[in-house]
Amino acid sequence: MQSTFKSIKEVKQRANPLSGLACNLCDNTNCLIKKNLSTLESSNFTNKKNNIKCKKGQQFIIEGAPVNGLFFILKGTVKVFRTGINGREQIVRFAKEGEIIGHRGFGTEEYYSIGAIALQDTVLCYFSKNDLQEALLENPKFTYDMMLFYADELNRSENKVKSISQMTVRERVIDTLLYIHRKFGHLKGFLNLPLSRREYADYAGTTEEQVIRAFSALKKEKLIIAKGKKIGISNIPLLKKEISEHNYFLDS
Repeated sequence: MQSTFKSIKEVKQRANPLSGLACNLCDNTNCLIKKNLSTLESSNFTNKKNNIKCKKGQQFIIEGAPVNGLFFILKGTVKVFRTGINGREQIVRFAKEGEIIGHRGFGTEEYYSIGAIALQDTVLCYFSKNDLQEALLENPKFTYDMMLFYADELNRSENKVKSISQMTVRERVIDTLLYIHRKFGHLKGFLNLPLSRREYADYAGTTEEQVIRAFSALKKEKLIIAKGKKIGISNIPLLKKEISEHNYFLDS
């Protein structure tokens, strides 16, 4: 059963806080904190973080909960979603090591507009809103990089809206498969992020039944292979060609 946390205090109590995971020892070179470590260390900012361990299936951000800070993924994979019409879940993105979770509400809203669930055992670095705001005011380079991050996120978000509105169901399913492949790669012939058919549907903006039909057609055409939840892409160039007019590569 999925576990949820209603506040950062509960996260710390129930999600096994860790210690000793210093930022200078982190391997996530694409992490915004890691990139700005030389300037942030002088302000003692990195020593104020909390490391939190979440088990597979645990929800660490509740949609509508007060925004207290940001989460950076140290290890693991996370599903970010929001609730749509009639309570239907819409997956916004999948996140991995070095990525930020909860940034949509930071600095602009009092409540999280998204929820987040660990898809596998995950370790998070948590920085409070107050500490982050102080660091941004004191470090122009960090602030500039954060601004570029938000600009990039806005571009991806707009591209996702465009793809959902202009693509057919088949094209959206293909786009989802290529997105997962670009971001997580292959492992032993299958995408390195096993998802349920419902999760594919929630990301592609369609129904589980339509995903199943699209997968069946793609298998008959020998474009993908399937084994339980595992999906492998047999012919990436042909899938790219099929949705090339939509500029699939914009959403990495």
